[in-house]
Amino acid sequence: MKAVVCNKYGSPDVLQFEEIEKPIPKGNQVLVKVHASSLNYGNLVLLKGEPFLARFAFGLTKPKYPIPGGDIAGRVEAVGKDVKQFQPGDEVFGDLSSCGWGGYAEYVSAAESALAKKPANLTFEEAAAVPMAAVTALQSLRDKGKIQTGQKVLIYGASGGVGTFAVQIAKFFGAEVTALCSSRNLGIARSNGADNTIDYTKEEFPKKIDHYDLILGVNGSQPISVYKRALKPNGIFVNVGGSGSQLSQAMFLGPWISMTGSKKISTFLQRQNQKDLIFVKELLETGKVKPVIDKCYKLSEVSEAFRYFEEGHAQGKVVITI
Repeated sequence: MKAVVCNKYGSPDVLQFEEIEKPIPKGNQVLVKVHASSLNYGNLVLLKGEPFLARFAFGLTKPKYPIPGGDIAGRVEAVGKDVKQFQPGDEVFGDLSSCGWGGYAEYVSAAESALAKKPANLTFEEAAAVPMAAVTALQSLRDKGKIQTGQKVLIYGASGGVGTFAVQIAKFFGAEVTALCSSRNLGIARSNGADNTIDYTKEEFPKKIDHYDLILGVNGSQPISVYKRALKPNGIFVNVGGSGSQLSQAMFLGPWISMTGSKKISTFLQRQNQKDLIFVKELLETGKVKPVIDKCYKLSEVSEAFRYFEEGHAQGKVVITI
C-alpha cells in the first residue's frame, strides 16, 4: 500500500511517499481502507518533535509512529477475532491518536474503540474533518469549561478546525456565543451560529470587564491577565491552543490565579473517547453541527498540505483525500 512516512523530525520536506506493507488486524483491531484523513495540531507535533517535551511520548530522537495521521474516515475491510462493533463493509470514522496514528495511508489497523460508524449524511472527506477537532471542542466546553445554558461564551480563534466546531457546540448547549477572529473569517463564524463577532484586526481584545462566563482560547497570544479581566466572577478560561507563552502562563500562573480567586484558569488536552465521538456523530446527523473544510489535498501532496496548515490561516479543516 501507499503511505506517507516520517522517519525523522523536521519540516514537511522530511515526509516521504512510499510503498509499504499492508497491515493485518489483530484481535481487537479493525482494518480500514482509508478514504480521507485530515490535519490537526498534533500532526505538526509529530512532524517537528516540538515542543520538546512531546518527544517523551512520541520518540526522543525520531518519531515513534512513522506514519502520521490521526483523523480518518473509510470502509472496514476486515476485523480481528475479538471485534464486536464492526463488520466488513461498514463505513467508519475515528481518531487514531491513542492507538498508533497511521492515517496517512491507504489502509490502517485501528483499535475498535477508536472508531464509530460514519454519519450517514457526510462524505468521507467531511467525516475525516471531524474526530479530533470536534471532540476537543466538546470536551473543553462541556468537561473543562462546565458550559451552561444562557452563559456568555467567547471563542478566541473561532475560524480554525477546533474553533468552528466550538462555536456550533456552544450554541447547541444554549450559550450566547461571541466569536473572535480576523475580518476574512467573520462570515464563517456567523454562519456557524455566533451571536456576536469581534474582528481582532480592528478591535482590541474585549474591553468589557467581568463579561464572560467562559472563554475558550483556541488561538491567540494574550497575557493571562487579559483573559482574567474579561471573565465574570466564577468564570473559567480554558487554554486549548495558541502561542507557547500563552500556554506557559496558563500552566504556571493558572493554578495560582485559580487558588487565590473565584476565576479559574486552566489548560486542556483532548483525550480520544468513543462515547464522545458517537455523541458528535449524533449532532452531525441531526444537522446541529457541520464540518467546515478549507482545502483538500491528495495523499501524495501531504507535504504541501502541511506547509499550508502551518501558516495558521486555514478556515476550518485541511483534508487529505486518499
